[in-house]
Amino acid sequence: MFRSFVSAAQLRQQQQQQQGQQSGAVGGDSLESQFSCPICLEVYHKPVSIASCAHTFCGDCLQPCLQVTSPLCPLCRMPFDPKKVDKSSSVEKQLSSYKAPCRGCSKKVTLVKMRSHISSCTKVQEQMANCPKFMPVVPTSQPIPSNIPNRSTFVCPYCGARNLDQQELVKHCMENHRNDPNKVVCPVCSAMPWGDPSYKSSNFLQHLLHRHKFSYDTFVDYSIDEEAALQAALALSLSEN
Repeated sequence: MFRSFVSAAQLRQQQQQQQGQQSGAVGGDSLESQFSCPICLEVYHKPVSIASCAHTFCGDCLQPCLQVTSPLCPLCRMPFDPKKVDKSSSVEKQLSSYKAPCRGCSKKVTLVKMRSHISSCTKVQEQMANCPKFMPVVPTSQPIPSNIPNRSTFVCPYCGARNLDQQELVKHCMENHRNDPNKVVCPVCSAMPWGDPSYKSSNFLQHLLHRHKFSYDTFVDYSIDEEAALQAALALSLSEN
């Protein structure tokens, strides 16, 4: 179902681009979104396309996927040959041809220059400064951390697929990497305060199935170490029985 949804979205995007080329005019917001990388969500920078599925990404955004032995397209999850990823000259030409209004000052800017313009646009910087800051849903006397690590989504250690929650990571690895013999670092464990980012699991799939059947967010207090967390869990278990 996910693949059919992605295919339909990609088809609509291609149709919109073709209509824009034929008419010579497309709405600014829709135009910028048509030429945005699915990974960073910004206008393409040095775009490259995967030959097998024709999906386009920024060259730098796709790099992590090219570093693994069996890469999957980050958008449709289809396997692809890393040697068949080419510079997308047609997209680069369109980026140089089309203009869209800046999201801050509304000045029309060529898409190829949109990133550099936004980084220096005072209106955009004001909008970012006025974004609501993180506040806890429940009032707390504890200090709010300034740098909260991402423990909600993870990157597949085999193919670099991004934005997988814990259950999706287990399912993805079981479906796509069941026979992969490589030793990899568990992205869930390495995100924990007690995790060792250099430790490679000899049997990552078994580790996933036995260690990560539940989400740590449900049970873990990240402000204490693993031993203290274990003792707290035991105490809670005894009090409930």
